[in-house]
Amino acid sequence: MFLSISNASSKLERIQQPTKSDGSLSFLVVGDWGRKGAYNQSQVALQMGRIGDKMDIEFVISTGDNFYDNGLTGVNDPAFEESFSKIYTAKSLQKQWYNVLGNHDYRGDVEAQLDPILRKIDEKWLCKRSFIVDAETAEIFFVDTTPFVDKYFTHPEDHKYDWSGVIPRDKYIANMLKDLESALTDSTAKWKIVVGHHTMFSAGPHGDTVELKEQLLPILQASDVDFYVNGHDHCLEHFSSNESQIQFLTSGGGSKAWKGEIEKNKPGMEFYYDGQGFMSVQLTPDSAQITFFDVFGNALHDLDVFNSKQLYSVT
Repeated sequence: MFLSISNASSKLERIQQPTKSDGSLSFLVVGDWGRKGAYNQSQVALQMGRIGDKMDIEFVISTGDNFYDNGLTGVNDPAFEESFSKIYTAKSLQKQWYNVLGNHDYRGDVEAQLDPILRKIDEKWLCKRSFIVDAETAEIFFVDTTPFVDKYFTHPEDHKYDWSGVIPRDKYIANMLKDLESALTDSTAKWKIVVGHHTMFSAGPHGDTVELKEQLLPILQASDVDFYVNGHDHCLEHFSSNESQIQFLTSGGGSKAWKGEIEKNKPGMEFYYDGQGFMSVQLTPDSAQITFFDVFGNALHDLDVFNSKQLYSVT
């Protein structure tokens, strides 16, 4: 599995991802999964393999919380294979996985997940803090959202977080936002997709992430971003907003779910499913089709967006 990585045009690493010959692109999105197959993780993986084969996907995106409850203890932690390599075994899933960190990952050895040695154990693994995947038709901007959240610093409770590489926090966030804004401004991609772990809008138990709405959202709105994709709440969600064309998509149903805490009738909510599942994305230069699937592989919700950046339909 060959990757082309560069630092052109911004300080964010840029990874080249080929599309199909017609310029189209297909991938899956799953989040909040790493439980050694428990809580239906294996069943979700099975259906991902089936849908991935049908779609002939190019890659998989993980929205974070890759290893529960407390990340990895190091590069030799058996949880890496027990929760990843031995679970996502379908042929269609042996493509590149692009992973961001979640708050549970920060409770372990963060550098372990970022260490290239894991690619020697399983070459489909790739995890970085913030980076860009350039897939010609689309540019996908991965953002490390955990350092934005105040409570992890002010009220960590009994949890210990690995902030190596983040402190001083204010400088880390400022540099990240500067680099992201620069890259988004320079982007000429047909589709701009931003991926982070934490919710922007959610009717689930975590709710909205205020810090992201204050610091990240204005940049996305000013940059004609099409989709913000996240995990964190263990559910599947779709929100829209009157303030921009951005569609907010939660795919956090990779394992433990069914929390039962839902803010019903929340403004902007187009779809909510309080269970396990994942999301598929199919892109052409002119259109995007997004589908949410449950643990049985049933399609629950479809979103079709056309590249006028104004028109979309949901079913």
